[in-house]
Amino acid sequence: MSTELRRLRNYIDGEFRDAADGRTTEVVNPVTGAAYATAPLSGQADVDAAMAAAAAAFPAWRDQTPSERQRALLKIADAFEERAEELIAAEVENTGKPIGLTRSEEIPPMVDQIRFFAGAARMLEGRSAGEYMEGLTSIVRREPIGVCAQVAPWNYPMMMAVWKFAPALAAGNTVVLKPSDTTPASTVLIADIIGSILPKGVFNVVTGDRDTGRLMVEHHTPAMASITGSVRAGMSVAESASKDLKRVHLELGGKAPVVVFEDTDIAKAVEDISVAGFFNAGQDCTAATRVLVQETIHDEFVAALAKAAAETKTGQPDDEDVLYGPLNNPNQLKQVSGFIERLPAHAKVETGGHRVGEVGFFYAPTVVSGLKQDDEIIQNEVFGPVITVQSFTDEAQAIEWANGVEFALASSVWTKDHGRAMRLSKSLDFGCVWINTHIPLVAEMPHGGFKKSGYGKDLSAYGFEDYTRIKHVMTSLDA
Repeated sequence: MSTELRRLRNYIDGEFRDAADGRTTEVVNPVTGAAYATAPLSGQADVDAAMAAAAAAFPAWRDQTPSERQRALLKIADAFEERAEELIAAEVENTGKPIGLTRSEEIPPMVDQIRFFAGAARMLEGRSAGEYMEGLTSIVRREPIGVCAQVAPWNYPMMMAVWKFAPALAAGNTVVLKPSDTTPASTVLIADIIGSILPKGVFNVVTGDRDTGRLMVEHHTPAMASITGSVRAGMSVAESASKDLKRVHLELGGKAPVVVFEDTDIAKAVEDISVAGFFNAGQDCTAATRVLVQETIHDEFVAALAKAAAETKTGQPDDEDVLYGPLNNPNQLKQVSGFIERLPAHAKVETGGHRVGEVGFFYAPTVVSGLKQDDEIIQNEVFGPVITVQSFTDEAQAIEWANGVEFALASSVWTKDHGRAMRLSKSLDFGCVWINTHIPLVAEMPHGGFKKSGYGKDLSAYGFEDYTRIKHVMTSLDA
């Protein structure tokens, strides 16, 4: 007997709508592998409508005072807290994440981040007004950019939605946001929450596939395109946006080095690194999945890490002992499995390396040792619960290998030597360097990388300023 699928809808100009042509895609629960909903497969007419709504709403939203925008964002944060259990349920259905960890590790920072940007709306800073030429006074205005086309990923659907809309709205922009085609449910719920607070057209959600995202980026209305996703997707967005010189904000892939020196507390490092590597099934561009260990402690470290991995559980969302759930979709399961299947002969799978069960997209916590710097699994992002280990001889080699990839988002150094930690923090070519920890984020500090990890910052005042433009106004004192 078939079960009727729930119908998700676009949110455009203050109302929920089906796709103009009626097309839909099925949304699959990664825990079961079965469809639970349909979502609009939005086309040109839907994107046109959302962009028109955002453009029409922009002048009034732009002209709201910072304090008015702050109050609206604070109301949104309060509403997120009040409807937290609904958000958790939608996100768990989206992703299969553990319920308890979604409640404790995602809702509080999301609410905090919205409140941070609410405050940032009233804290824009600039050069002081002054006479930089005799008889003329100059001032600098920071203004919203306009309509922002935003594309969020599937690994943290609701949190990445917050990272997109909160700074954009705080700065006075209007938004058309597209969630991943595999995880639209929590974003559609966010639209329902926000819709009762913001004026119509200020925040719009359009669901669909990569073609929908392409239509958004190529559309003539947005002044900015922002995406969190793969390097391939980011390069495509940058190319499309260049045709009409849109601003581009890209947070792309990562391959974070975790550099462990011989003076490290091995037990503590292993405990922290295994959590930072396997959390969210390793589906995190900052995940601690590329470990470089000094050769003098390599064997001891690998044995301890393999033991920790073997004791790490994946499973059902309601299991309180589970650290992570399934991979997000069958393509991701295929990608992760492929990396292990193609391992070179010199690599050794210390533990894991296989799918778990036949239902859903679960993969075992995996540790691979014996790897070389030019191996595929070292150079490319796996985005799964796989931690690789390399052995280095000295500080110079550690730096060379850590920097020897095309990604440059995040990194960490593990040592008791303060001078060494400071040297590494200077030499590591990554947007973030953690010391004796890995993965904590706070709203006040920037998140973003270099090289093929993209450009622009999320979170912090830097992320807020990315959604503004600068205007110089000069006036004659003789007029």
